[in-house]
Amino acid sequence: MKQPYGSNRSHPFSFLFLIGLLSLGLVAPANTAWAHKDEDHHPPDHAEHDLAKASQNPVSSLISVPFENNYNVDAGPYDKAQNVINIKPVVPISLTKDWNLINRVILPVISQPRGFEGRRNGLGDATYQAFFTPAKTGKWIFGAGPQLQIPTHTNDSLGTKKWGAGPTAVVLTMPGHWVTGMLASQMWDFGGPSDEPDINLTVLQPFANYNIGKTGWYLSSAPVITANWDAKSGDEWNVPLGGGVGKIMHWGKQAVNLKLAGYGNVVRPTHGANYNIQLSLTFMFPK
Repeated sequence: MKQPYGSNRSHPFSFLFLIGLLSLGLVAPANTAWAHKDEDHHPPDHAEHDLAKASQNPVSSLISVPFENNYNVDAGPYDKAQNVINIKPVVPISLTKDWNLINRVILPVISQPRGFEGRRNGLGDATYQAFFTPAKTGKWIFGAGPQLQIPTHTNDSLGTKKWGAGPTAVVLTMPGHWVTGMLASQMWDFGGPSDEPDINLTVLQPFANYNIGKTGWYLSSAPVITANWDAKSGDEWNVPLGGGVGKIMHWGKQAVNLKLAGYGNVVRPTHGANYNIQLSLTFMFPK
């Protein structure tokens, strides 16, 4: 499977922009327009605690629009860096009184180098995921369904011309202040030019979140582990380790989730990134 790679060492505008948003959201004083003393506009702490756990559940009934910025350092054949913003809207639908359908789209916006000079900017390949999950849950929550990769890239270096499909599933539990579980998916190609590399990609994402009291603050680790089974021997796996911190807050009446995390790739392919800095901003729309 063709994979996009690195960028130059200068920090892309989008990365700095999101850092600014994070700083602004976390340090905004109580007398700004985003902070309201009126309890009708500023929900109590327990509401932010509940929102935190809902936002950490991939198959919750919460509508959300995450913007996840990934700054990958020392990647690609030129040992430079790559910037990818994953736009990942999640829209749950009630199918029956017993079953929900969680719709998730992942659309990457990529900025990476074009040789030693210039940049290649544009869209990567989109992925649609559908999780069928019980409307009533117990100690364990699960969801499973199909996924589809669509060749939406705007430049050949940013994706593959092949279509992909396969299963995806999630299982999690939320005892006390914890939300822990695992996302897993498998993708194979099923159509497109025969001269394009095949797709045979496994993605595993274990996640553990600890919510600190009822403050809206939380600690998080959610590394994305990949195995490209069509890569040459020794280059199949990319295994990151790390974590970060996040905060649920309200900008006026708008609920948002801000998170900053860092991961080092302890196992990586020949041209894989050394480490990743991840900054995400999620707009949440609770019912």
